[in-house]
Amino acid sequence: MAKGMRRQGRELALKIIYSLQDQDTSIEEVLVDFWESFRFRDDVLGDPLDLIEKPVPNDVREFAEGLVRGVSDHLEQIDQMIDELSTNWALDRMARVDLSLLRLAAYELLCRPDVPASVAINEAIEIGKVYGTKDTPSFVNGILDKISRSCRPAGQ
Repeated sequence: MAKGMRRQGRELALKIIYSLQDQDTSIEEVLVDFWESFRFRDDVLGDPLDLIEKPVPNDVREFAEGLVRGVSDHLEQIDQMIDELSTNWALDRMARVDLSLLRLAAYELLCRPDVPASVAINEAIEIGKVYGTKDTPSFVNGILDKISRSCRPAGQ
């Protein structure tokens, strides 16, 4: 899958993970609802539009769903690590976008050894520049760097 396609998948996964914070339904129901309810502009990640139907490519959708399921399956472990390594920040006090982004990247760092740590962290920083506040990139970088150092040998 091309680099841009993975970025699109991560951005879609971020939106779904963000929405999970308000859901009491199963992950499968959330995914079905997400794909059925949203239509995207030509760049795939534009504002939802009811009148435009541009399907998300299957490989992007599968990648996004894999990330979302992974975060959901490992949420307790991910949140515990974020909580331990985010000095002076309780999870419930973090901005929702920041927490969602941390969960996504932490999943890749903890459970996806095929994704280099530098890629997981850099993607989170870049996506944070788009969806977060001006403080998001440095905030997520600091915590993800600690997670990376605690769970991966140097250079991975």
